[in-house]
Formats: sequence, C-alpha cells, structure tokens
Amino acid sequence: MTDNHNENWISITEAATFLGVTKDTIRNWIKKTDIPAHKIGKLWKFKRSELDEWVKSGKSDLSVCTGDVRI
Repeated sequence: MTDNHNENWISITEAATFLGVTKDTIRNWIKKTDIPAHKIGKLWKFKRSELDEWVKSGKSDLSVCTGDVRI
C-alpha cells in the first residue's frame, strides 16, 4: 500500500471530482459500499491514494448505487 501519511485529506466535493461522479453518488457509496471514507467531526474526508486503491482493487463497481451515465 502507498505511504500516505503526508498526503492531504480531500473533501467529498474533491473526491467526487476525482472519481468523476456527483457528491450524491459519493454519499450513496458511503452508505452502501466499502469506499474508504473517514468521518472527521461532521465531515467526510478521503485520501486520493485510498480511493485509487479501492477502484483498482475491483471492490468498486462505479455503476452501483448511481444514476450516473457512463460513456
């Protein structure tokens, strides 16, 4: 796994942009999948490296729980 101790946390908005989905999709994934999300106070935070690993691992099916259209 990547050493991400010095990596900055990103917001739900930045995570959505990074993955090319909406904030609502990220919120649905938090509820219904094992997306690597960390609740810090009232905010959800993410590490880009963890999101990359999650997608690459095949644990994510980016069409699950979304209304997003993939082209």
